[in-house]
Amino acid sequence: MAGNSRTITINRKAYHDYHVQESVEAGLVLRGSEIKSIRAGRVNLRDAYARPANGELWLYNSHIASYDAASYNGHDPKRPRKLLLHRKEIDNLAGLAKQQGLTLIPLKLYIKGGISKLELGVAKGKKLYDKRETLARREISREMDRALKRKSGR
Repeated sequence: MAGNSRTITINRKAYHDYHVQESVEAGLVLRGSEIKSIRAGRVNLRDAYARPANGELWLYNSHIASYDAASYNGHDPKRPRKLLLHRKEIDNLAGLAKQQGLTLIPLKLYIKGGISKLELGVAKGKKLYDKRETLARREISREMDRALKRKSGR
């Protein structure tokens, strides 16, 4: 990403529940009240996913809160949103999504050069024992860091 980008939200659950194999940057088709809410940081990607339909890629189940200052015809917070990618990228991702066990999940939402972008990941679901192993590794790493701090602090 360039230096003029600002991260709005990161889907931490995605890294906990999935092995991310690759990622791609996509644009979003938004309404005016939606971009205002995104700039205010009122977005949730926790249970969101992308799916190909009719030669296009759509983002489902993402929540962009309604903008309070919008008129009576604001947006639906959970509406499907079209993702903007090149045709070859859409075909490639659609092929990967059809493979057994692979899914398309949003990893990060950010604003780059004044335009809202979504980092979309091709991921495979983790098993319960994989999640436990990840947590155990993280805890061991924390304990080692604490021990090093204690030792260097004396």
